[in-house]
Amino acid sequence: MLVDSHCHLDFADFESERDEIVARARRAGVGLIVTICTKVSEFDRVLAIAERYDDVYCSVGIHPHEAAAEPAVDAARLIELARHPRVVGIGETGLDYFYEHSPRADQARSFRAHIAAARATGLPLIVHTRDADYDMAEILREEQARGSFSGVLHCFSSGQALAETAIGLGLYISMSGIVTFKKADALRTTVAAMPTERLLVETDAPYLAPIPNRGRRNEPAFVIHTAAEVGRIKGLGAAEIADVTTRNFLRLFTKIAPPAPCA
Repeated sequence: MLVDSHCHLDFADFESERDEIVARARRAGVGLIVTICTKVSEFDRVLAIAERYDDVYCSVGIHPHEAAAEPAVDAARLIELARHPRVVGIGETGLDYFYEHSPRADQARSFRAHIAAARATGLPLIVHTRDADYDMAEILREEQARGSFSGVLHCFSSGQALAETAIGLGLYISMSGIVTFKKADALRTTVAAMPTERLLVETDAPYLAPIPNRGRRNEPAFVIHTAAEVGRIKGLGAAEIADVTTRNFLRLFTKIAPPAPCA
């Protein structure tokens, strides 16, 4: 069984065929999916999708792009929403200095509120980071010193130094379709150096479809291609990489009861 640890089933790209997309993922061997919240103002829609399908769960959070535009949400509000049994993570949240759709100060404020919620709930923090390696590492170190929390740097495309910092702090790293791209040699080198027990796989659908589907709308079924590439890099076969990444996922996302074969 594989897991798509991060996608966006609430996005309009999937509106007309969501049932079939989930069915295709099941046929591809994807046994669990986490659909990720990017705006608390749209959390109800994300939650409704997680409630519709037995094998789909969700998170609650504010993407750094939305940190300025979304209503001010503190840790207490995130903690309240995370009590729902289908909510298994806090985020996505973090820092994005590539686009900077929100001021950096607003991104950092929101990020720290999400960390506080993750620490209080025991749920994993789902981290988005792009072109912000130094500040990301600093905040993660500062906040871990205030009290431990678990989490994952999703859709990882940063440098090896940030990966080592995150892993040293007890966090996980998730690979998206980027790892299959022809120009991603540096990322593949980073993956080769990572401990296998800290790796997850995801699609970030509808974005970043892996080769051989690059250029198409991404969907959870395509995580098989990302897993295959991660397995190739780590010298693991399809069954082995599926087993290890699923076990890693279940170790991190502790609110999800393991399916019988993974118990």
